[in-house]
Amino acid sequence: MSKTDHFVSERQALIYAQLHRHGRVLAQELAQTFDVSEDTVRRDLREMAARGECERVYGGALLASGTTVPLKTRMGEMPDRKATLGQAAASFVQNGMIVFLDAGSTNLAIAKNLAVGLKLTVVTNTPAIAAELAGNADIELILIGGRVDPAVGAAIDTTAIRQLEQIRPDICIVGVCGLTLDRGLCADIYEDAVFKRLACETSAKTLAAVTSEKLGASAAFQVSSLSSRLTLVLEEDANSDMIDTLEDTGITIHQAGSSSGISSHMQLSKDQSR
Repeated sequence: MSKTDHFVSERQALIYAQLHRHGRVLAQELAQTFDVSEDTVRRDLREMAARGECERVYGGALLASGTTVPLKTRMGEMPDRKATLGQAAASFVQNGMIVFLDAGSTNLAIAKNLAVGLKLTVVTNTPAIAAELAGNADIELILIGGRVDPAVGAAIDTTAIRQLEQIRPDICIVGVCGLTLDRGLCADIYEDAVFKRLACETSAKTLAAVTSEKLGASAAFQVSSLSSRLTLVLEEDANSDMIDTLEDTGITIHQAGSSSGISSHMQLSKDQSR
């Protein structure tokens, strides 16, 4: 793309196209793409947010609530960042656990990073995650069935809910579309939020691996409020002020790639979680 500065309307149209393609944009990357200052990009995003085209978050913007980027698209986005989060989050999974692994591209990265040799029961409603784990002889795999929502990439209908009601996981690794201090974990689609909420409520503990642009971003439907049962795995560049405030709520926070070891945070085992 040319480094020539685009007219405002054209530049914002291109930003909107990127939002629809990827679901999120970063101000720093947009500034480099259009050869403008980050202040200019932030002004664009403010104007677009005022029109309901996006939601401002720390460092950039998300596609407006109610519009979920298909899982297949999300699986190809930010692979290195998600791999780092996946490795950190997978370290909280301990031998002997019953794990519910929710839909999401970051959760797929967690599945790929589960330690070799762990004896686990993994329950998932996501065919892509089930396919990743199907060849692991140490994992008893339970795939929740039902109609697969094309945007979520998972079964979230009443059939899936009835099956989930029969399971009591030690830990729910939930995928989220946003996280705010007042509403907690959120999702864009009502049926998905209902399913996620049940998964959190029936599990002893909940863990969410959250990319930085989702911090402070709301979504239409609440999944779970912030509580001491929740552990967040965040990126190393996550907003420090928000981390401090989140810690005040009693939740456990681990930053992927940070020098602090997981041993200083929540250590889950099958016995501890019951």
